[in-house]
Order: sequence, then structure tokens, then C-alpha cells
Amino acid sequence: MKIIIDIILLLVGFVLLIKGADFFVDGASSLAKKLRVPSLIVGLTIVAMGTSAPELAVSVSSALKGSNALAVSNVIGSNMFNLLIVLGVCSIIKPTNVAEDVIKRDYPISLGAALLFVIFVSNGIVGRLEGGILLACLVAYIIFSIISARSQITDEEPPKDFKAIICALCIFGGAAGIVFGGNLVVDHAKNIALAAGMSDTLVGLTICAVGTSLPELVTSLTAAKKGENDMAVGNVVGSNLFNILGILGVSGLISPIDLGATAGDSVVDSIILLIAAILAFVCCVTGRKISKIQGAIMTCAYVIYMGYAIARNYQLI
Repeated sequence: MKIIIDIILLLVGFVLLIKGADFFVDGASSLAKKLRVPSLIVGLTIVAMGTSAPELAVSVSSALKGSNALAVSNVIGSNMFNLLIVLGVCSIIKPTNVAEDVIKRDYPISLGAALLFVIFVSNGIVGRLEGGILLACLVAYIIFSIISARSQITDEEPPKDFKAIICALCIFGGAAGIVFGGNLVVDHAKNIALAAGMSDTLVGLTICAVGTSLPELVTSLTAAKKGENDMAVGNVVGSNLFNILGILGVSGLISPIDLGATAGDSVVDSIILLIAAILAFVCCVTGRKISKIQGAIMTCAYVIYMGYAIARNYQLI
């Protein structure tokens, strides 16, 4: 009976994620046009942070409860999913154009964050000092993005039918649906997964990562469908930055993350994440867009990594 309830609530979570993301993109796009701010900047900040809220809740809660492996593997798995599945699937459906600013400015910063992540994880602990450094980097990036946005105000006339109350309801209501739906998906998918004998690390890399990254997938697909390609790519880059700098930063400050016996696997996974980030970057710079073939390669790379993670968990390799 309990498993049936888990499945039902899992489906409810999916519905909330899909509709929440739809409303959130509408509200964010409308706000960007009203303020004459480029959609890319909105995707890199507001949308990215909103869709990363489930990861924040899972990782902070895990750190507080001492499930450090889950806190770190959730970030690694979510970023892998964002890079290879979200961008990959979006590109398979429709080749994804990549803005010049992302290639020259935002993505290199994201690669730097991934490298910093490898360095911190290799020490076996993400303490308060490391957490403070990560959060300081995030604040600097947000300030940099705001300054950049002010210099990129568009000349496009704002929509005349703009209504602040409707926009606010879309943004906050959509965000609430995303967060609540994401939590439902994670909680009940984890119940099902743990019954199958999965470790905290594998749960973080798979069920929690996929569950908490569904908002990014749905939001990016919705944005691309609505012609907001900049927001789709910016959402992924911004979410990955927020996952590393914000989520690990907050988690480390609240409760130092000591990886202990799982440090070795976490180092390997973080290095694979850095390689995946470089792979996605190469796809972005070739022709200033991610083609359908490149999207398929990225998706296959994720499947291979998942196979490795599962085989490692059950000691098949």
C-alpha cells in the first residue's frame, strides 16, 4: 500500500513541476521584457535560482542530518543531468543556439566553479572556510551579472498588456509549484529507490539528482519551445553555478561536510563532472549552437556515466 502512495505522490510531483515551470517561464519572460532586461540574464539569475531550490533543500537537509555523501552527490548528479540531459535533450528536439556572452563570459566562470569544486572535494571536506569562499564567489557573480544587465538594456518596447499582479502570481506561484513538486518527486522516489538497496551516494547521483533537476529540464524545454533559447541555456549555466557556489556554500557554512570513506568516489565523480562540463563547452563553441548530433552524444554520455555509477554501487566493477 505504501509503495502505491509513493507512486501517486510522485506523479503529483511531476504535474506540479511541469505546470510550475510553465508559469515561472511566462512570468520571468514578461518581467524581463517589462524591465527591458535580456532574457539571458533572467535565466542566469532568477530562473536558475528558482529551479535550483529543490537541490538546496535536499543538500542542506542532508548535511544537517549527517548524510554528507548525499549532499555532495546530489550536486554532482544534478549538474551532470543539467549539462548532458537538459542541454542534450533540448538540442535533440531543437538545436540550441548559444549566446556569445555565455561562451565568452558565463560558461568559463561555470568551468572555474567546477574546477574549484574538484579542489575542495579532493581535500575530503567542505568546511565553513570553503563554504564561505563559494558563497563569496556566488555573490560576486550575481553582482557582475546585474552590472552587465544594466549595460545591456534593450530598446524593445515593453508589453502594453503587462500586469504586475499576474506576473508576480506566475513567478511566485510557479516557483512554489516547482519547489513543492520537486520535493514530492525526491521524497517518494527516494523511498522507492532505498527499498532497492541503493547507497546514499547512488541515490544522490540518480534519484535525487534527476528529481531535483526536473525543474531545469522542464523549464529549459518550455523556454526553448517558447523561443527563449537564451533563457534555456542560461538556466542550465546559472543553475550549475548556483548548485556549486550556493548550495555547497550554504551547506558547508551550516554544517561542515566531511566525506570520510566516500571521499574517493566523490573525487572521481567531481572530475567526471569537470570533464562533462568541458565536453558541453566544446559543443557550445562549435557553430555557436548545440546540434542534434551533439545533443545525442551528450545524452549517451550521461547514460554511460549512470551505468558506471550503478555498477560501482553494486560492486560489479
